[in-house]
Amino acid sequence: MFNALNAEDAPQPPKVLTTPLEIASTLRMLQESHDPLIITFHERSQRFQSYLVDIDRDSKTLALDEMIPRDGERYLENGEPFRIEGFHDGVRVAWESNGTLTISEKGGHRVYTGSMPDEVVYHQRRNAFRAALKLAQLVNIELGGEKLKAPVSGKLLDISATGCKLRFEGDISERLQLGQVYDRFIAALPFGSMTTSVELRYLHFEDKINTTFAGVRFHNMSGLVQRQVERFVYQLQREARRFDKDDDL
Repeated sequence: MFNALNAEDAPQPPKVLTTPLEIASTLRMLQESHDPLIITFHERSQRFQSYLVDIDRDSKTLALDEMIPRDGERYLENGEPFRIEGFHDGVRVAWESNGTLTISEKGGHRVYTGSMPDEVVYHQRRNAFRAALKLAQLVNIELGGEKLKAPVSGKLLDISATGCKLRFEGDISERLQLGQVYDRFIAALPFGSMTTSVELRYLHFEDKINTTFAGVRFHNMSGLVQRQVERFVYQLQREARRFDKDDDL
């Protein structure tokens, strides 16, 4: 039953964007959606988070927000090559560093300015159907384990076979670390709780609504938990299709 989902949502091959128009519009999509970016330096395992804050197609330049953690700046100053990767609605957008980034201050904030990339990988990955939960049906979750002094409670916003998006009240961004594996993630699914470990893939505090958003990837899931997740995703997908049909009537 669940394999049918994979057949319907077969992954698409990646595209390489090379024209300034394509590249600028794709990067602007990441900027306007405030999608978090992961920066990795070629010779280092640590991951850093940033955001696109400006795109200028005429001058072919871009600007990034201050890296988290900030100690990644010294690798920038050393001129070390790096890769940037972001995700937008299931689309993976990635590019290699193109020259160096200039570090400056703007309005009291650190900004890194440099050239737009010559090419960008655009990969629509549909093999993991992502099911959104209705606001009235949000599932309670808890994130805990050895890496946290105390567990944090939140809500499940959407889920796929490989990961999920979470919402927490208030600013908990200082308590979590990007790239960290947390060994106890509990979700109160309608047919019983599931427990697994997860890797934190992105993190963002939205001060306007005093809410922290996080994205996690399931880590070393057992067969039992995988079946629970697949069952829940299938249930949500079926409900979404029924809802769509009702709208068409």
